[in-house]
Amino acid sequence: HFLAAKSVGIRVEAFSLGYPPTALRKQVGETEYRLSWIPFGGYVKMAGMIDEGLEGESSLTGAPWEFSSKNTGQKLWVITAGVLMNLLLAILIYTGITAARGVAEPEGTFIGAVSAGDPADEAGLQAGDRILVINGVTVTTWEEMVDEIYAQPEEELLISYEREREVHDLALTSLRRMAEVDGEIREVGLIGINPQLTYRPASLGEIVTSGFIGTAWVVKMVGTSIGMLLSGQASVRDLGGPMLIAKMSGESAKQGLTAFLGFIAFVSVNIGCLNLLPVPALDGGHALIILTEGALRRELPVKFKLAIQQVGMVLLFALIVFIIINDAERIFGFGWIKELFGR
Repeated sequence: HFLAAKSVGIRVEAFSLGYPPTALRKQVGETEYRLSWIPFGGYVKMAGMIDEGLEGESSLTGAPWEFSSKNTGQKLWVITAGVLMNLLLAILIYTGITAARGVAEPEGTFIGAVSAGDPADEAGLQAGDRILVINGVTVTTWEEMVDEIYAQPEEELLISYEREREVHDLALTSLRRMAEVDGEIREVGLIGINPQLTYRPASLGEIVTSGFIGTAWVVKMVGTSIGMLLSGQASVRDLGGPMLIAKMSGESAKQGLTAFLGFIAFVSVNIGCLNLLPVPALDGGHALIILTEGALRRELPVKFKLAIQQVGMVLLFALIVFIIINDAERIFGFGWIKELFGR
C-alpha cells in the first residue's frame, strides 16, 4: 500500500506495524513510522482517506496528494496492492520451489505419510507400505486408489497391502468428510494417508507456470472453504488463527526449508484472499466503497464511511479474539474456555 500510494502521488501520513495504541513512533519526512501494541497486521494512513487507524475524520482539503483526489483506478490500485503482493509472493515461492526441487509425482500407491489418529494410523498402516487391493479392486496408481476410497465414505474397506515384500490384509472404516472434487463440494471417504512422492526435473514451461497454478489452486481452496462456511457445511470453529499458524509453521519448518516456504506461500494466499472480502476495515471493504462511489460519480458521506470502518474494526477484533480462544482450546485443550463462553 505504501509503495502504491507513493506511485500515484498520495501522501502517506503514517505507516504502522500493528494496530493502536502506538508503542513507538518516528517521523521521517512526511511519514510517521509506528510500532503498535496490537500485533495483528497493520495499516498505512494516507492523506484524505477514512482509514482503519480510527483516528477520526481526515482533513479533506481537495489537495492533489490526497487519496480522495485520485480517480477510481488509482484508488483501486492503492487499496488492492497488499492483496496483489500476497499473491505475487506465493507465485514467486511456488515457482522457486519447482525450479529447485522439480515436479512432484506420486510413486504408485506407496504411502508417504499417515495422519495420526486417522483410520489408516489406527489400523496399522505405515509410511512405505504399498496399497494393492481395496474391496477386491486392484489399484496401481494413486488416482485409482483415491477414487476407490472417495467413493466409500463411512464404509468398511478391506485392504491388501505390501510391506517389506510381504502381503498383509486389514479392515478399517473410512471417515466421511466434505471435500472439493472436480470443482464440486461433496462427501467423500478418507482414511488419512498421503502419497510417497518422487521428483523429476521441471521443464522451463513447468517452472514458469507452476507459481500461477499453485497459487490459483490455493485461491480455489479458499473460495471453497468460504462457501462451505456460508452454507453451513463447515463451522467457524474450523478456522485457524495466529497460534495455529505458529504451530503449523514450526511443524513445517521441521520438514525442511521447502515445506516451510510452501507453508508461507499458502498462508500468504489465504491472507490475500480474506483481505479482499467485502468487509469494512478490510481492503475488500475499501474497494467496495471505491467502486460504489465510482458508479455513483460522487463520494459517500464521510461520517458514513467512518462509521462503517469503525463497526468493521470492532467486528474484526471480535473475530480475532474468538479465533485466538479457538486456537488455544484446539492446541492446549482448554476445556474451561468452552464452559466459560459456551459452544
